[in-house]
Amino acid sequence: MAAEEFFRQALVYLTAAVVSVPVAKRLGLGSVLGYLVAGAIVGPFGLGLVGEERQDVMHFAEFGVVMMLFLVGLELDPRMLWRLRGPILGLGGLQVLLTALAGAGAGLALGLPGPVALAAGLILAMSSTAIALQGLAEKGLLRTPGGQNAFAVLLFQDVAVIPILALLPLLAPAAAHGTAGAGPGAAHGGAGLSGGAQTLAVLGAVALIVLLGRTLVRPALRVIARTRLSELFTAAALLIVIAIAMLMTKVGVSPALGTFLAGVVLAGSEYRHELVSDIEPFKGLLLGLFFIAVGASIDFGLLAARPGTIGLLVLGAIVLKLAVLAGLGRGFGMAAADNAVFALSLAQVGEFAFVLIAFAATIGLFPAVVSGPFVAVVALSMAASPLLVALGEKGIVPRLRRTPASDRPADPVHEQNPVIVAGFGRFGQIVARLLRAHGVGTTVLETDADRIDLLRRFAQRAHYGDASRVELLRAAGAEQARLLVVAIDDPGKRLELVRAVRRHFPGLRILARAEDMLDAYDLLDAGVTDIYRETLDSSLRAGADALRLLGVRAYAAQRAARAFLRHDEQSVRELAARRSDEAAYVSAARERIADLERLMREDLEPRERERDAGWDSESLREDARGGGFAKRD
Repeated sequence: MAAEEFFRQALVYLTAAVVSVPVAKRLGLGSVLGYLVAGAIVGPFGLGLVGEERQDVMHFAEFGVVMMLFLVGLELDPRMLWRLRGPILGLGGLQVLLTALAGAGAGLALGLPGPVALAAGLILAMSSTAIALQGLAEKGLLRTPGGQNAFAVLLFQDVAVIPILALLPLLAPAAAHGTAGAGPGAAHGGAGLSGGAQTLAVLGAVALIVLLGRTLVRPALRVIARTRLSELFTAAALLIVIAIAMLMTKVGVSPALGTFLAGVVLAGSEYRHELVSDIEPFKGLLLGLFFIAVGASIDFGLLAARPGTIGLLVLGAIVLKLAVLAGLGRGFGMAAADNAVFALSLAQVGEFAFVLIAFAATIGLFPAVVSGPFVAVVALSMAASPLLVALGEKGIVPRLRRTPASDRPADPVHEQNPVIVAGFGRFGQIVARLLRAHGVGTTVLETDADRIDLLRRFAQRAHYGDASRVELLRAAGAEQARLLVVAIDDPGKRLELVRAVRRHFPGLRILARAEDMLDAYDLLDAGVTDIYRETLDSSLRAGADALRLLGVRAYAAQRAARAFLRHDEQSVRELAARRSDEAAYVSAARERIADLERLMREDLEPRERERDAGWDSESLREDARGGGFAKRD
């Protein structure tokens, strides 16, 4: 490739990414859909700025998936992976098996021969590791039960590619076997070994990765780190990934699986964070190129010629996978919201499908009339995946989390205490535990059935039910209670509860949790005066500690934090009345910020520092270390 052509392609791909992704993110669609749309626009069926070379770009960009699995492995504790062995083997195995059978049945119904239908079903069972993990990570869902189960299934699918590649030649017509090349190993760049020899080669490669990771790579990273050359550490990180990918390719195994294993081996290394920070930019850029190449591969000519057929095939593939995934999630006991995350994140057909379709076409298993539409279905299902995840995140999952699980009726409340706590999450549980430890009777109401069941295992009293229902509040003794602590996670439900209490129990004093200033404004409008922003106190404690460690006297640091808190709470109340007028709001906010900075500077005058010296006794310093604004968690 000429240098000028290389730079032209680089310009096209980078421009497409830089322009499309911010627009997609602004629309709330995520970066993946932005890349896919960009590829469709610049591809041969769009503006035609890229052509056949997009296949070469895709092969190169697939390395981004390899890097992503390495980073995922670095974030995993091996003990956590062992805990996932059930979902990996059970949930992952059943997903591949049931989806393959359902897909084969659909293929037979469409008139495909049996071997072709079975091969199509096996390919349909694959999901996109790149899209699913990227979407879950962007939405912060990777560590949820739904995200963890999705990851387990994806890991099993990566392993399943190997036996599927071995099975496809057995399904191909007899005449095609002679032209199948080196067999399934060739599709992976493998050595074309016999079944037993390849198994031994795979086990040997895995053992070598584990051994070298523990005995050679860690000491080598230690030596490289001593050079204090960041570029050398980056080169070492890339060397690890590339070397392992090549090793696994030689023995016919998915490079992504090999690098994932290497990441797990190095997860306990003291250089884990440096490895992550060095590889992350390369991973993001290569994945972006991969998604652009996928978007460019969509054959809009075929789509224009048969829009109804292709559209129905895409819809059918997604619905079939959703049905199998949702059924498995329910069978494995996932909560409704987690099951929705699990199913929607895996409903697309994955990038390995392109490899499998190309291999099936090469060995004569898929004729052009099958492979052409199948490639379009895979690409369009990948393009639809970010929309499905966004729909789930913004519409389906929040409703499922607010809906009582399995229409479970509210628990009867037979106690009446001076305090009612609505919501027993990270905020409400601290309040309730403190009150109970002090001997204050507390009635807890919570809408998360799984959380209730977990609390009862630890002998924590809590009642299942929606606190915004007036009859439940009345049963909990709201007419006689002195305080209601509103600690519900959902800001909309918090506001709904506050308004219901104001209407029906006007004498009940409310202490309400708020996420931020905007949330606090709404609560103030609803008549709440006792508002507690989630991170304010912990942030002030950290700020006071920072001042003390920088040489500010202990009492002065505490006093500064208290002054900041008073000023900030006054600002919230003043700014709440002006937020409807943007210009007045911005002007008032600037004035309040300037007032606070002036107040803090005046507090540091020499006269004040001398006055504070008498307070800074050894006992006060010890108290600042162990109490007050010091760390007490």
